[in-house]
Amino acid sequence: MLPRNRHYLRGTQMNSRSQSSRKRAIVIGGSIAGLLAARVLSDFYENVTIIERDRLPLGSEHRRGTPHGRHSHAILAGGLSVIEELFPGISKELVESGAVSADPLNDGSWFFEGGDLSRAPAGITSLLLSRPFLEAAIRQRIREMEQITILDGRSVRDLIALNGRVTGVHTDFGTLSADLVIDTSGRGSKSSQWLDSLGFASPRQEEVEVRLAYTTRIFRRRSDHLGGDSFAVIPPTPDGKRGGVALAQEHDRWTVTLFGHFGQQAPEGLDGFREYARSLPAPHVYNVVRDAEPIGDAVFMRFPASSRRRFEELDRFPDGYLVFGDAICSFNPIYGQGMSVAALQAAELGQALENGDKDLARRFFKQAAKVIDNPWNIAVGGDLKMPETPGPRALGVRLINWYIGKLHKCAHRDPAAAAAFIRVAQLIDTPSALMQPRMAWRVLTNTLRNWLSLPEPAGAREVTMN
Repeated sequence: MLPRNRHYLRGTQMNSRSQSSRKRAIVIGGSIAGLLAARVLSDFYENVTIIERDRLPLGSEHRRGTPHGRHSHAILAGGLSVIEELFPGISKELVESGAVSADPLNDGSWFFEGGDLSRAPAGITSLLLSRPFLEAAIRQRIREMEQITILDGRSVRDLIALNGRVTGVHTDFGTLSADLVIDTSGRGSKSSQWLDSLGFASPRQEEVEVRLAYTTRIFRRRSDHLGGDSFAVIPPTPDGKRGGVALAQEHDRWTVTLFGHFGQQAPEGLDGFREYARSLPAPHVYNVVRDAEPIGDAVFMRFPASSRRRFEELDRFPDGYLVFGDAICSFNPIYGQGMSVAALQAAELGQALENGDKDLARRFFKQAAKVIDNPWNIAVGGDLKMPETPGPRALGVRLINWYIGKLHKCAHRDPAAAAAFIRVAQLIDTPSALMQPRMAWRVLTNTLRNWLSLPEPAGAREVTMN
C-alpha cells in the first residue's frame, strides 16, 4: 500500500513543539495543490496566506491560469481518500451537486491489448467531475477557514532570504514575511531560478518527451450512452498513437478528450473530431460522440514532455522553503495522476510538519519522491512503449512492459487481474502488487494457455479479488 500518514494533529490545536516558530505560512499558487497544501498548513500555523495571480471566481468558472482545466479530469481513489480526510464530507457534497461517483472497475470500460478488462466491483471509489467544479468546492471550504487568507490577482516576484533561510516573498503589492513558504505554482515554477539567485543549486531535471496533443469537447449525456456506463478509456497504442476518454461529468455532460502522440492530433471541428474518435482501436468513445449533442466549442492543448525535478537529491536547501505538486513533477495528463499525487503529497507534508521543523525540506522531499515514484514509473513505462519516445529502455523496463501487456490480456477474462491493475492505476496499491507470486502465476499461466491455444479452465472467472 502507498503511505497513508495522515494521522497528524488536526483541528484548531497547534503542534506545541514548534508553535512559537509557526506564525505564518505562505503558499504560492491557489490551484488544487496550493489549496491542499494550505489546508494542511492550517493545522500547524496560526495564519496561512495563499497568493494567486489569477482573479479567482466564486463559482466553478474556468480561469486562465489552468488552461488544462477545460479537459477531462477525475480524482483517483487514492487521491480522493486524502481529500476526504482533509475535508470531511466533501465527496458527498460533490456527488449531491452533480459529480459522478464511479467504481473504477465496474462502472466503465478500459480497453487494453485488444480487449476490455473484466468487470467486477473493485470496492473503491473515484469521482468524475470537471477541474473547476472540484477546485471551487475545495476553495469554498478553504474560504470558510479563519486561519487562511486568499490574496488573488497578485504575483510573487522573488523570495526574501536571510542567512540561508527564506523569510518571505516580494510581490507586486509589497513584501510579506513568513516562517515557511511553499511553491505550488505548477509546471512553470520559478523555484530553480530563485534557488540560483540565493546561491543554492537548482535540482536535476528529468524529462520524457511525449509530444502529446489533445482536443476536448463537451457533449450532452443521455442515459442510453455506453449502456449506462459512466466512462470509457482507450489508451494509445504504440502503432496507432491515438487514444481517447469519455468521462461523465456534472450537469449530465460528457467530457470527451481525444489525444495523440508524435504528430497525431484530433481536429477541433465536430465532424473531424467524430472521425478521429471512430479511428480509435475500440468503438466506445465514438459510440458516445457519433450522435451526442455538442455543447460549446472544442479546446486544444499540447503537452511536450513529462518533467520531474529531483529536489530530494540536493545536498543544500534553504530553510523555510518547500516545493510542492506539479512544481516537483508534471505527469503526462493521459494518466490522470496530477491532482491525486498532489493530494498524496499533502499527506506527506502533514507528516513532515508533525515531526518538527528540523530538516523539514530534506524529509519532505524524500517522502514526496516516494509518493511520486510509483505514478512516475507507471507513466514513463507506458510512454516508453512508444518507439518514438526518447530514453533508455533497459532490460528491466522491457520486461515490465512485456509483463504488464500480458497482465492486461489476462485481465480480459480474469477479474482478479483486472482489479489488481485498477488498484495500482488508482494509486491505492504499489506496482509491486502486480508481481506477487499468485498474480504472476495467473498471468504466466494465462500467457502459456494462449500460446498453446488451450481452453479456459472451468470456473476461471469465479475468483476473489483480495
